[in-house]
Amino acid sequence: MKKIFKLVLPAILISALILPGSVIAKDKSLAVGGKDYTEQLLLPELAGILLEQAGFDVTLKTGVGTVIARKSLENAQTDLYFEYTGTAYTLFYKQKDNAIMTDPVKIYNWMKGADAKKGLVWLDPVKFNNTYTLMMSKAEAEKLGIKTISDLGVYVTKNPDKLIFALDSEFWERPDGFKDVMKTYNFKLPVKQVKKMTVGLTYQALKKGLVNSAMGFATDGRIAAFGFVNLVDDKSFFPVYNPVPVVRKEILDKYPEIKAILKPIADNLTTEEMQRLNKAVDVDHKKVHDVAMDWLKTKNLIK
Repeated sequence: MKKIFKLVLPAILISALILPGSVIAKDKSLAVGGKDYTEQLLLPELAGILLEQAGFDVTLKTGVGTVIARKSLENAQTDLYFEYTGTAYTLFYKQKDNAIMTDPVKIYNWMKGADAKKGLVWLDPVKFNNTYTLMMSKAEAEKLGIKTISDLGVYVTKNPDKLIFALDSEFWERPDGFKDVMKTYNFKLPVKQVKKMTVGLTYQALKKGLVNSAMGFATDGRIAAFGFVNLVDDKSFFPVYNPVPVVRKEILDKYPEIKAILKPIADNLTTEEMQRLNKAVDVDHKKVHDVAMDWLKTKNLIK
């Protein structure tokens, strides 16, 4: 979020010194965190713009991995960030109850209750489900007869040296990641067939034919744009991943209006629109700030 510095009139400076809790400045400063991929740049940007319109001085602290994003919130280095229900449930709390993690209401309520004990408040969940996905080019998937992850597992078992996968290090290690995918779907991919890279590069590697399958996110606009197909998670391995603004309780107690300020994001941002916003950045190469501003304006959420 760009900072704009202006000359301040002496009278205002004087009033700032005299009035306790003056609305000028630092009292209403917030640090909004975010992870290291496009959607996690867009969500903080949307939140930051709405908060700035409401009078907050916002600093965006994005571009980190999931664990660091969480630790930054817990250590008060940031005040809020968007976390996914399935990520928090499986990664932070090591839970595996399928009846909870595949139900958007149950998993949200579980996380809200668990994090309340840590002084973290889960606000209104955003509608879309940005689940992990395993992608293939539509042409190759059809050629090999692979529609589901079960189909993929059968093919890999019969042809262990045929397919190369692109994954990031986090997805390889996470409890809701590739190692447990292989356990659930009963196949084992040789390590030499796994290429680790950043998430953004997985799409490019698959597009260029350098790999045969790649991890991705269901709301990514490049899936349709690049002619990919998401393999069906026919054993319901992946949890529900609704993004939710998670705020430190002390901050929300101080500024309870944050909940209402951010609610329009939850009320208006659908899966299709998130795909479109991601595509605007990743495929059309538009700036994150501009894409966020355009969406907020089309929804009449900013002046």
